[in-house]
Amino acid sequence: MKKNTVTFIIALMGSLSLSAQQFFIVKNNNGATLGYSANSGVKILSAGGLKFKDLNRNGKLDRYEDWRLSVEERAKDLASKMTVEQIAGLMLYSRHQALPAGVAGYNMGTYNGKVFPDSKAKASDLNDQQKLFLKDDNLRHVLLTSVQSPEIAAIWNNNAQAFVEGIGLGIPANNSSDPRHTALATSEFNAGAGGKISMWPDGLGMAATFDPKIVEQFGQIAAQEYRALGIATALSPQIDLGTEPRWYRISMTFGESPLLTTDMGRAYIDGFQTSYGNAEIKDGWGYKSVNAMVKHWPSGGAEEGGRDGHWAYGKFTVYPGNNLQQHIDPFVNGAFKLNGKTSKASAVMPYYTITFNQDKKYKENVANGFSKYIITDLLRDKYGYDGVVCTDWLVTGDEGKTPNLFAGKPWGAEALSIAERHYKVLMAGVDQFGGNNDKKPVLEAYQMGVKEYGEKFMRARFERSAVRLLKNIFRVGLFENPYLNVDETKAIVGNAEFMKAGYDAQLKSIVLLKNKGNVLPQKERQTVYIPKIYTAPTKDWWGIYTAAKLDYPVNMDLVKKYYNVTDVPEQADFAIVFVSSPQSAEGGYDINDRNGGSNGYVPISLQYGTYTAEYARSKSIAAGDPVIDPSIKDRAYKGKTVTASNVMDLRTILDTKEMMKGKPVIVSITASKPMIFSEFEKEVNGIVLNFGVSTQAVLDIISGKTEPSGLLPVQMPANMKTVEEQKEDVPFDLIPHKDTEGNRYDFAYGLNWKGVIKDVRTERYHK
Repeated sequence: MKKNTVTFIIALMGSLSLSAQQFFIVKNNNGATLGYSANSGVKILSAGGLKFKDLNRNGKLDRYEDWRLSVEERAKDLASKMTVEQIAGLMLYSRHQALPAGVAGYNMGTYNGKVFPDSKAKASDLNDQQKLFLKDDNLRHVLLTSVQSPEIAAIWNNNAQAFVEGIGLGIPANNSSDPRHTALATSEFNAGAGGKISMWPDGLGMAATFDPKIVEQFGQIAAQEYRALGIATALSPQIDLGTEPRWYRISMTFGESPLLTTDMGRAYIDGFQTSYGNAEIKDGWGYKSVNAMVKHWPSGGAEEGGRDGHWAYGKFTVYPGNNLQQHIDPFVNGAFKLNGKTSKASAVMPYYTITFNQDKKYKENVANGFSKYIITDLLRDKYGYDGVVCTDWLVTGDEGKTPNLFAGKPWGAEALSIAERHYKVLMAGVDQFGGNNDKKPVLEAYQMGVKEYGEKFMRARFERSAVRLLKNIFRVGLFENPYLNVDETKAIVGNAEFMKAGYDAQLKSIVLLKNKGNVLPQKERQTVYIPKIYTAPTKDWWGIYTAAKLDYPVNMDLVKKYYNVTDVPEQADFAIVFVSSPQSAEGGYDINDRNGGSNGYVPISLQYGTYTAEYARSKSIAAGDPVIDPSIKDRAYKGKTVTASNVMDLRTILDTKEMMKGKPVIVSITASKPMIFSEFEKEVNGIVLNFGVSTQAVLDIISGKTEPSGLLPVQMPANMKTVEEQKEDVPFDLIPHKDTEGNRYDFAYGLNWKGVIKDVRTERYHK
């Protein structure tokens, strides 16, 4: 065996203030490659001709430092050495972190007391808040959102890893991300995108390909990019069953089919978690693996009335069809039954919602993260899941004083203190607290357990969670080498091969719904009219408003690469109207009506025009919240009226039809959920649907460069009557729209140039 030596030194391009300008790489022949900071105090130990990191700097080889041992042995040894305070920190999952930190809002941070533009800091520096929660609170799980560039992300990772390597037992940071590969840079909460990265369809777009192999390929590529950014955990996939068409987050699901969702979820996790060849450490895990935190157990897809659980007015999922089991199936048959060697998703996130009246043992109506029945009796005991369970973000925080505030989501546990909520979460069987940077309430919860059960019991309870959490860090090789080569990061993230694969997937996700008289494809270099679109003022998840505007909905320079462009309809050969699916301004609850009062619960409409809920339930299935409905106890909205915030999209379609005087009108829709087509379908010649792709991909379909192959992953309803009468928890129970060509916009429907698609995909996946 050759002598093991330090083989090279890489300079970090990080902050001088961190004293972490260099790290060393040590290669073991036929063994682990080690990386350690020049300034962390960590030394290299020799044993049996091999090299090991002395992470706790005690001069001897501890079992958790011995990379030859199993992950289980190492995790148990380390957990036994940790103090209660250190385990409490391991149980924390940070709030959203941007690189650099924002100057205001949810991702605000300071550098030596100043916001980033006023400081002399680099974007790759640790901010004041990060140093605090990493050192004082022992936090090791960091959620990253926007990054200035891949290089900045890599350097920040190296700075963060050097910082924590010199603290306590040398536990590395396990950085994570919400989905950040979407083609329109509108990842979850519009915060996950940032920097060059390959762009793919998300959720319904991926589902529209009806091809799990594409999803697995995405996972394999995304995992390489994640690891090159310093990200070792993906807060995905979202495999909630999309049975409620009005739900905002249906766009991030794989649709309403249990079988398709199961196959897509399995493929996604296999792609992310599996390392091959020299990158594999053991059992499929390795240096290119990314832990998948599958969400949201046991599914949040049956939201009553389509309202979302991020707010108190959407805190209930309901089961009028008694169909909870079908929502659970994609987890137990997909996420927990992988084809690859990693076996099952390494982590699970319960949703905010109260799974209403489904607790058959304790009869509690509390949010999933607080529910012992949902977590221990079902997930742990019935289905044998022993991986990490992490709450969704801010479930232990206090609810806002008004329903429009984005605050804590302690649904069903509102009357408890913050510490008591932490204790209830722990006793339910959960391991980790999403969105909490502070160890104090976790330590308070520990003392509550000591008082009720004794020190021995609570110490064992904490160690059990610590082992689960540590295994996910050991498996991906972070204890051996958490450092990144910045040049490699630049070469990997968003490289040409990965970008092409993502673009090909975008093309395959586009669905051709209508092609009257074979109006499509429209050959290049014809003259096209594209109307401007009025966008009403809107606000995002965080309450930040965007001003109204009237502008072209697409990049016209890109359009000109395909067609000649005119602003005069009479001069055009055809028109393309680019619109979005109907958008609900209220989200199911209108806090401010035109008279300055509250209109309360209102419908979520899937049509553009004004809608009155004539066929809605006269009384809601679930109700109750101390802020919103302390006395009403009913969330019905029958007879209430709403209009989509983008109703002008419909007006633009109809006006364009009139102005074109019989010449072809093509409508290109970017959809975030199912929608009503009866308001305009009969007036237009062609309809091309996408769930969030680049304009170029849409134009490649319209121009005939690529033949459409996408299929509908959800039904498109005939009207709002069928939407109101369907059951939130049941798939395929809508009456689908029938167009002028006799085609029904049903699940698995789509056209190519020859007509309705019938292939191996439609044979396997059908209602």
